[in-house]
Amino acid sequence: VRTIAPTIQPVNAHSAQSMTKRVAAYCRVSTKDEEQLTSYEAQVDYYTHYIKERPDWTFAGMYADEGISGTNTKRREGFNQMIADALAGKIDLILTKSISRFARNTVDTLNFTRELRSLGIPVVFEEQNINSIHPESEFLITLHGAFAQAESESTSSRVRWGKRQSMKEGRVAMQYQKLLGYERGPDGKPQIVPEQAEIVRFIYQRYLAGDPLRSIKEQLEAQGCLTAAGKSKWVISNIKSILTNEKYCGDALLQKTFVKDCISKKVIPNTGQLPKYLIQNHHEGIVSREIFDAVQLEMARRNAKA
Repeated sequence: VRTIAPTIQPVNAHSAQSMTKRVAAYCRVSTKDEEQLTSYEAQVDYYTHYIKERPDWTFAGMYADEGISGTNTKRREGFNQMIADALAGKIDLILTKSISRFARNTVDTLNFTRELRSLGIPVVFEEQNINSIHPESEFLITLHGAFAQAESESTSSRVRWGKRQSMKEGRVAMQYQKLLGYERGPDGKPQIVPEQAEIVRFIYQRYLAGDPLRSIKEQLEAQGCLTAAGKSKWVISNIKSILTNEKYCGDALLQKTFVKDCISKKVIPNTGQLPKYLIQNHHEGIVSREIFDAVQLEMARRNAKA
């Protein structure tokens, strides 16, 4: 058997016009701690200079995500833009520090590196010295990706444990930006905002007077009342949330929802899967407990009637 060597080397459209490769880099840090931010800035500076110093490379962009988790790509704007540009034929090579910086989700890591490889675009993971253009690299990518995902799951588990211990001890984290009528006081405890509290009381009064939620919405908008987010348009579900939130009578019920897992980050209602913790008289209520309980009974009556 005599082998006849190929006379034409396969090249992409860009390299047919130029021998220089368009090289981009991706970096990510998952928290906004000072140490992480320093790492973020160092990565951006390193790759920008590293690419530009190579005479056979053309700088194709620095893509970065700051303070974003790597377990899911939905909120990683820099990452998604890089993939879109690569698929559009604007990038020939991608550099990144490590597999854990690229993604902490094994499935995502494999899917994206496979898709890029099909277009002849390698991803070079410098820390592991892996080039994804080689099919045999999949085993190593899978292995390191699994380690990165396991580390994220372990970290997530520790954070959840800490939060649940805090709940057991009665420590309440108030989301003031979403809670109409309250603000953080000088002592760190919830403090009533008088103008907003009047809106809350109005909602409770009108509901007990028999007004439907849509009517309450229209009245609030007609009076120029603002939501917790400072918007003039009200949403019926937000009004219902105010009517069912125990914080308005001074209590705090913890773990009403929980995150299903660290990969999907889907928040689901706690309908008995986990314990809940009720702290009564945690802070000053805007409405009395009697009024709050009366609203819950009225809501149950209307739901049953419907």
